[in-house]
Amino acid sequence: MKSSIVKRSVVIDGHKTSVSLEDQFWSGLKEIAHAQEATLSKLVAKIDETRQHGNLSSAIRLFVLDRARANWNTNVAMAPACIDNPQNAISLENCDLSHS
Repeated sequence: MKSSIVKRSVVIDGHKTSVSLEDQFWSGLKEIAHAQEATLSKLVAKIDETRQHGNLSSAIRLFVLDRARANWNTNVAMAPACIDNPQNAISLENCDLSHS
């Protein structure tokens, strides 16, 4: 089976570095950068500055996971009627948010 790890170069504080992530994490990172109106390099630099330990790839994965969890928790809090229906909890498109 072919690995879904993608290696890309990013510039952090003027230095080029390689980061290896699964494509899904690259996509999530790009979405977060877009939502924050930041470049990918600026977001990665911020993650690099604030990471506690581990390598940069791991720090990025944890950052994307934390954002996904925060988004999930916000969506669930906004749509309590969806909790009882797992299908709706996966996609809020079908949830009735008028009672929130």
